[in-house]
Amino acid sequence: MNKYLKYISIIFCFILIFNTISFCSINNEYNIPVWKDDNVSCSLEVDNNMISLESKAGILMEASTGKIIFEHNSNEQLRPASVTKIMTILLIMEAIDNGRIHLDDKVSCSENARNMGGSQIWLDETEELTVDEMLKAICVVSANDCCVAMAEFISGSTDEFVRLMNEKAKQLGMNNTTFKNCHGLDEDGHLTTAQDIALMSRELMNNHPDITKYTTIWMDSLRGGKSELVNTNKLIRSYEGITGLKTGSTSLALFNVSATATRNNLSLISVVMGGPTSQIRFNEAKRLLDIGFANYSSQTLCKKDEIVQTINVNKGKVNKIDVVYSKDVNALLKKGEDKNIESNIILHDTINAPVNKGDKVGEVVYTLNNAEIGRTDIVTYYNVEKIGVADMLSSIISYTFKLGRGGYSINIDV
Repeated sequence: MNKYLKYISIIFCFILIFNTISFCSINNEYNIPVWKDDNVSCSLEVDNNMISLESKAGILMEASTGKIIFEHNSNEQLRPASVTKIMTILLIMEAIDNGRIHLDDKVSCSENARNMGGSQIWLDETEELTVDEMLKAICVVSANDCCVAMAEFISGSTDEFVRLMNEKAKQLGMNNTTFKNCHGLDEDGHLTTAQDIALMSRELMNNHPDITKYTTIWMDSLRGGKSELVNTNKLIRSYEGITGLKTGSTSLALFNVSATATRNNLSLISVVMGGPTSQIRFNEAKRLLDIGFANYSSQTLCKKDEIVQTINVNKGKVNKIDVVYSKDVNALLKKGEDKNIESNIILHDTINAPVNKGDKVGEVVYTLNNAEIGRTDIVTYYNVEKIGVADMLSSIISYTFKLGRGGYSINIDV
């Protein structure tokens, strides 16, 4: 009898445990076991490695595709603190890449910049630093005074620069973000989300990769060695493949980080917001990255300008032309899934001249288990002019001349 009571007690305990757990939908398309206990934060388990976020929000995104691997409260509006500076850095890099400003340009310090609080390098109104030095100070030690100086240098005023920040946020689909300043000090209404931070981080890292020259600095100096710089992102010196990106903390925002890393062609963005402590913030960002690298791979399905094949050209000065993929196509895959990828190429056999470089002549669609995972157009690689009357006469004369001398014949496609 006691043996039966023991079995009944065990079964009853399992029922109680099961009833205390409710499942939550966090990117179930990837089939990661994810659940939520009513009394704790959202958790996930891959290969028996449990991670539970104590922070208010978090997200793990693959950079090339923008696919979300994990998210928890990723659309909850929270205070970003100095993670705000990712957008400031993005606008600076755009201005550099567009040629509007240059790394060796001298930037002066206004009274407004000098009087900034929080983290800073104590700019003085009598000194000038280069854009290169300003970027270094912003990326490494999160210098608020340098952010203000650069905002004024680029836009004339911080108000105009913040307007540009919000304009860029809308372009990137950061629909839950409102910037009130360029540095991240707490201000009513200055809010964003983990997902929006991932979006601007992705834009910066994908389109301005030179920023890693600054975001991967662990220690450096300015002013001839008089100002020592140590990166606020402690993952820079300890995490394999780390490429950045930005930390932030205030008494209201708590501890935030956007951590980016690349291994074996897989680039990940791990954002944690509202961490109770600095160390918890870093630990949770690291664990999310670990899960991504342990379970996923990035597969390059095709590369821009890679030749697909050669097709015929009707009535052109040449009768064949190379056609190429119009862009890179990458896919985020679970490890081992690459064997199941299929491609379907739809392509014209012949096109009519004239042909302009970039004309669409077909497309390729990639599928995995009958689900589309990527596609791109197939386009012409160069121009082909239509053959004219003069060209035809020249070809006929040449053909006749060679025929009369016993030469070889040629085909004239008119």
